[in-house]
Amino acid sequence: MKEKSQIEISIVVPFYNEEENIKELYNRLTQTLKNLKKSYELIFIDDGSTDRTYQILNELYKKDKHVNIVKLKKNFGQTAALAAGFDHANGEIIISMDGDLQHDPADIPKLLDKMKEGYDIVSGWRKKRVDNLIFRRIPSFIANRIMKFLSGVNIHDFGTTFKVYKKEVIRNIHLYGELHRFIPALASRMGVRITEVPIKNIVRQRGKSKYGLSRVRRVLFDLLTVKFIISFIDRPLQFFGLIGLGFGGVGFIIALILTIGFYFFGLSIRENLGNLLMSIFLMILGAQFIMTGLLAEIISRVYFATHKTKIYFVEETKFHTREEITS
Repeated sequence: MKEKSQIEISIVVPFYNEEENIKELYNRLTQTLKNLKKSYELIFIDDGSTDRTYQILNELYKKDKHVNIVKLKKNFGQTAALAAGFDHANGEIIISMDGDLQHDPADIPKLLDKMKEGYDIVSGWRKKRVDNLIFRRIPSFIANRIMKFLSGVNIHDFGTTFKVYKKEVIRNIHLYGELHRFIPALASRMGVRITEVPIKNIVRQRGKSKYGLSRVRRVLFDLLTVKFIISFIDRPLQFFGLIGLGFGGVGFIIALILTIGFYFFGLSIRENLGNLLMSIFLMILGAQFIMTGLLAEIISRVYFATHKTKIYFVEETKFHTREEITS
């Protein structure tokens, strides 16, 4: 049986210069969550905003005991802001979403209903995209297809922030860089159940978008990072060692052919000097990859033993007590 002070739902929303959208999002969230008749908290993160975002959040905190604030020292980015929200969330169910009104709080009930079927993560699926074709839809389509192939997670939309998590799942995900969009892929290592539900995709009405083509490069590198994490983070030698054996093996075979040719068939080493140098280069390269794998094994062990560093720094927090929220 849950204690009276137990919070059932935490909503985590990062804001960066979203002064024009905060109050409307707050009103929509409050209406939706009150209709659910569950205890809840709103965790709003100010990610180093330079406009009136923090002032507006502070006004909401003073008037509503469900509103909690985490103010970061500077703009650390969406992944860090979400990580700060997850770390401070008390709910059994944690819901993340954007603060630009492109996610409709009215979709929250159907995401929660899907989770009741036994899922650990329910992701929003922007099935009918209405945002920019060149800057958003095409890069997103490509990245989602690649991530689906690499991770084996059968969802269409990794990129949306609008997701529902069980607390014990999201607390075991270590976020850094810009990996928030790939949380389902990272969580797949834990054997969790993941599904998706279609949600509305709304065009931004106010404020300036923080997305552009510059994110494509970062997304591509993140794809490689996620693949390494979900497949090789706890056994990197299997990855680097395999590459090393490949290069070294090819180099050894070339050298072996040259050696046999020299001793038994009169092959001229002088005429095949380039092939000899290539074989030596490949064997050295293979040895370097294997050594890299061994070093990565050691680093991996250190990572798992000491990974307590935060990717954000908090300037201030304002939280109501659980008793206030659930009373």
